[in-house]
Amino acid sequence: MSTKSSLLSQIFSRNMLICVFTGFSSGLPLYIIVSLLPVWLRSEKIDLQTLGYFTVVTLPFSWKFLWSPLLDRYIPPFLGRRRGWILISQILLIIFLAIFGFLNPHDQIGLYMIAALAVLVSFFSASQDIVLDAYRREILSDNELGLGNSIHVNAYRIAGLVPSSLSLILSDHFSWQIVFIITALFMLPGIFMTLFLSKEPQIELEAHRTLKENVVKPFKEFFGRKGVWSAVGILAFIFLYKLGDSMATALISPFYLDMGFSKTQIGSIVKNASLWPMVVAGIIGGIIMLKIGINRALWLFGVVQIVTILGFAWLAQQGPFEQVDNFALLSLTLVVAAEYIGIGLGTSAFVAFMARETNPLYTATQLALFTSLAALPRATFNTQAGVLIEHFGYYDYFWFCFWLAIPGMLCLIWVAPWNEKSSEN
Repeated sequence: MSTKSSLLSQIFSRNMLICVFTGFSSGLPLYIIVSLLPVWLRSEKIDLQTLGYFTVVTLPFSWKFLWSPLLDRYIPPFLGRRRGWILISQILLIIFLAIFGFLNPHDQIGLYMIAALAVLVSFFSASQDIVLDAYRREILSDNELGLGNSIHVNAYRIAGLVPSSLSLILSDHFSWQIVFIITALFMLPGIFMTLFLSKEPQIELEAHRTLKENVVKPFKEFFGRKGVWSAVGILAFIFLYKLGDSMATALISPFYLDMGFSKTQIGSIVKNASLWPMVVAGIIGGIIMLKIGINRALWLFGVVQIVTILGFAWLAQQGPFEQVDNFALLSLTLVVAAEYIGIGLGTSAFVAFMARETNPLYTATQLALFTSLAALPRATFNTQAGVLIEHFGYYDYFWFCFWLAIPGMLCLIWVAPWNEKSSEN
């Protein structure tokens, strides 16, 4: 009884509630860029190659470790070191996200302006992530990392339902100006969280650390603590673990459109087929990590993550559908549900692993380095997704993504052995 009570107290704690808000605030702007923006541009007859190259706008997520020391070193004159930077990022994001609908994708200058605005959104979204990740790592104890990051990731995915579901449904009834304004307003819960959080966790930092020390010491500490070869192995794993599913979902919304589904059908099915499987899988995944540890969760959830990529290949083999009947809708439902379960589980263990590998003294910079590496495929390889799809066709492309996911799983042999005993257990 006491064990059950302890588990429930961990799940329904204040820290876990904070993880809900950090996940939602973190996920919304990214999903607007990678999900809503491509659907908008594709519905305006922008070609797949252009959409593929458009993924380069997420490059700030891959380079955020460059300015993360600044966010560690300098403190805004309000709310403190973490909450101050979070609020600045969130206010700028809500403004920039609303502006998208006022731009014209048919005009070349307008398309360049959309790309420039998307880079700005990515920059401030990445900046928000730096501080949210650091704040979350600082409030969670080591044994809370698995569950806390699972909740964060699932709230992150729930935020994706706004641009990939609600916004698509609204776009069939309202102008894109109204759609982007409504979507941007979903940043408000995160702003309220930032304003009403109590004081920040007290981390004993080295006094009067210079900017140079903030840049050099986090990297020196990581390589010194792990050893050069072990550190390089961890960085390689972080780069490769999400490569396959990142490529598979690079142009997933245009893929659904090309299969013959309407924006309303996509939005309705994404909402209904993803929410409950994702929430249930997220809770179960977090509990599993509490029981078996992060290492074994990476293995189990990674297998699920890889297998669900093949759901896209199966759907591509069935379509495109000339007439969207019940079978077509059921097929989309199954694929979407599998996607949210598989990728959500894999990501929750992955994020927990990255958080575990940091030193609390250098949380922001080290986590920024790890998450930058994890995001690098999205800003580099994903730019070729449109070209590869036109070359391979959707079916062969998704099999290609499946094989790309294998090297990341092999890295687990060295960085997260199945039987390794660590402090997480």
